[in-house]
Amino acid sequence: MNKLSFIKVCICLVVLCTSFSAYAQDNVIDEVVWVVGDEAILKSDVENERLSAQYENRHFNGDPYCVIPEELAVRKLFLHQAELDSVVVSDQEVLQRVEERISYLIKEIGSREKMEEYFGKTYTQMRDMLRENIRDGLTVEEMRRKIIGDITLTPSEVRNYFRKLPQDSIPFVPTQVEVQIITLEPKVSEKEIENVKTQLREYADRVNKGETTFSTLARFYSEDTNTAMRGGEYGFTGRGALVPEFADVVFNMTDPKKVSKVFETEYGFHIAQLIERRGDRINFRHILLRPQLEQEEIDNALARLDTISDDIRKGKYTFDRAATFISHDKDTRNNHGLLSNPYSSTSRFEMQELAALVSQDVAKVVNNMQIGEISKPFTMINMKGKEVCAIVKLKNRIDGHKATMAEDFQRLKGIVMAKEGEEKLQRWIVEKQKNTYIRINPNWQNCDFKYPGWIKK
Repeated sequence: MNKLSFIKVCICLVVLCTSFSAYAQDNVIDEVVWVVGDEAILKSDVENERLSAQYENRHFNGDPYCVIPEELAVRKLFLHQAELDSVVVSDQEVLQRVEERISYLIKEIGSREKMEEYFGKTYTQMRDMLRENIRDGLTVEEMRRKIIGDITLTPSEVRNYFRKLPQDSIPFVPTQVEVQIITLEPKVSEKEIENVKTQLREYADRVNKGETTFSTLARFYSEDTNTAMRGGEYGFTGRGALVPEFADVVFNMTDPKKVSKVFETEYGFHIAQLIERRGDRINFRHILLRPQLEQEEIDNALARLDTISDDIRKGKYTFDRAATFISHDKDTRNNHGLLSNPYSSTSRFEMQELAALVSQDVAKVVNNMQIGEISKPFTMINMKGKEVCAIVKLKNRIDGHKATMAEDFQRLKGIVMAKEGEEKLQRWIVEKQKNTYIRINPNWQNCDFKYPGWIKK
């Protein structure tokens, strides 16, 4: 620690102690609990982290008042190195993460007011705190990647690592499936489409006349469950995050007092209202309505799928060909109906992933199928919230098993790479501790730290 940094820390401590001297011991508002380099960690920093973790149901492996300040101290080490190495993150990415986080908290807690009450901060204070935390978090991520660098492993290195593991330490791979799907969207009557458009025009007219607010109508009527409870507010976003038809409308809006015309996307029909524009990002509200399907049209689609599945079983054409030329699912048509797992970038799904990423209905149907079997037609709600009719084929099932090099090389390689990366980071932290000024409040030292080098002998 250089002389200037030491002076800055001393000044910080003196000012803080002086400001607290007028209060009784049990009325202390805040205190410095750790100093890492020339950065102080306050008790309030620890409390904010604890509150966030408590709300997110995140558990600590030990006393939170030991684990949290150590995590913050490690973050300070990475941030100090990032400053030395001129590692920076973009303001745009920080702002996007802030808006996503604020939107998530408001959604989960119930309202902006309840969020402010829970954290004891105003909306503006929350944004400022999150902006700083998120910028630090992104910088730490970038610094970690830089320290780890490129890790290359040969198959023999992966094989040797797992050969040395005891049998009870070899990871268990849950059952995985590969599934193909054909969907048909039942036809919606023109009368029902016009009814939906008329309803949305009425909402827009009421807002434009000042009879009610857009947010009130969104809370009562919007079928977008993710935004309805926030009065239809989407949160700041860029054009690329929206489907083109939606982006073309909201990014051309200029007057927050006016409501857009009714427009259609693959999700249904909408009206929107601009809230605020910041550079190439905007915040807006919207109301989504979906036309209701008539049972007759659902039955017609199911009957057609029944015929298609029979024709496939009789060998008139393959499932691959039917998925390519008949299915309404544009995300899988070009891949012969094969579902893709965005997490693993493969076509394999664990059953829980299939339910979460595709549909619970699909997971229930697939669960008892045999390889090569084609299901009976069924209805499901797709990822866009629409009711569609579908048939699926179980292309492959890999039963749960102890990981093997033959079946699970990429998974095993990932485990070894993650382990080597973590070991590399731990070695870096231990070395960084040796060359960094660290002071811990005596009342916060009685801990079993992950890295014992914090307390210098």
